[in-house]
Amino acid sequence: MGKVSRMADTLIGSEIIKIGNEVNEMIRKGAKICNLTIGDFDPKHYPIPSDLETKIVEAYKAGYTNYPPANGEFSLRESICAFLKENGNLEYTTDEILVAGGSRPLIYAIYRTILDPGDKVVFPVPSWNNNHYCHLVGAEAVMVETTQDNNFMPRASEIAPHLKGAQLLSLCSPLNPTGTMFTKKDLEEICDLIIAENKSRTAGEKPLYLLYDQVYWTLTFGNHKHVDPINLRPELRDYTIYVDGISKAFAATGVRVGWSFGPQYIIDKMKAILGHVGAWAPKAEQVATAGFLKNKPAIDGFMGPFKNKIKESLDALHDGFQNLKNNNYPFDSIEPMGAIYLTVKVAIKGKKTPEGKVIENSMDVTSYILSHAQLAMVPFTAFGASSSSDWYRMSVGAADKETILASFDRLKNAVDQLS
Repeated sequence: MGKVSRMADTLIGSEIIKIGNEVNEMIRKGAKICNLTIGDFDPKHYPIPSDLETKIVEAYKAGYTNYPPANGEFSLRESICAFLKENGNLEYTTDEILVAGGSRPLIYAIYRTILDPGDKVVFPVPSWNNNHYCHLVGAEAVMVETTQDNNFMPRASEIAPHLKGAQLLSLCSPLNPTGTMFTKKDLEEICDLIIAENKSRTAGEKPLYLLYDQVYWTLTFGNHKHVDPINLRPELRDYTIYVDGISKAFAATGVRVGWSFGPQYIIDKMKAILGHVGAWAPKAEQVATAGFLKNKPAIDGFMGPFKNKIKESLDALHDGFQNLKNNNYPFDSIEPMGAIYLTVKVAIKGKKTPEGKVIENSMDVTSYILSHAQLAMVPFTAFGASSSSDWYRMSVGAADKETILASFDRLKNAVDQLS
């Protein structure tokens, strides 16, 4: 065996993708499974907007198949500026926006731009992939465990002890994996911590930056409203880098058009990094997205039914678990607020399966529910939570409401078989 870097040798692959691949293999072999693992959309249930699809096809036919500009098509950056201003009250220039092939390369570029090996990154858990990005750049991961009583969103009091000497605070709302969101008060208090910390640093010190992932911000439900740092505290503008895109907002996960916006000197460095990596969004998709973002009637016509369908599935899932809970089954769930996820408690550790095996950990729980209830989910331990966690993520993007409803009798039967 050849030698590889210590980073590569110790890198853990995505636990979520691993579970999803196992489920997909079972489905390929004929198993009938309610797959609530991957944060993706099944195009059979959630196709992309027809206007966006038409524009993509037209762009390819028009010959937009060469390299795009390193920071993204100018027309797309213009459209993003207008979209952010109209829908999010955020004013950024085209030079403060960077387009890439989805949000993942942008998050990596933020980590790579800001952090040196050994620098400290603070982030709540459960959260998506921050631990792995820390590993990729050699940063120190400071994980702040959150709790059910605040919907698994971090409080300022939980974050405050860790900010001294940190270079990056990474936050997400609506949150993957929980589907919960910051309240205005909680985010304001965290923003004030960042402002105070940066005021305490000397001129030669690296500031504390904020990565704010809001890729789900258009997918909120009921009275829950998205909040963001700059609208709450404009003073943070020089320190905040946003991550955004069309993947979740328009069910376009495979179209791969994401963007980041923030201070130009940070965006320029990110552009240089991704220019070497070549992580551009395809030019035709960029041209199409530029046109689509300008078509408010098409966006509005898509978003209403799209959000309603997601909420119906989330509500069906939540109501089903609340019904089981009320009938003394070991389940619980948190009201869905945004994104495509439901946070579910499955408290069956310590029980014995019909085969005589004791369920010892979250992977045992996941395996038992998959094999005996044909329901696939992802444990919070895959998002950095402690091994004692009884909480799981369920994603509704790849299953319809009827499939979800049909799973509850199987769940009851699976629990009834435990001793």
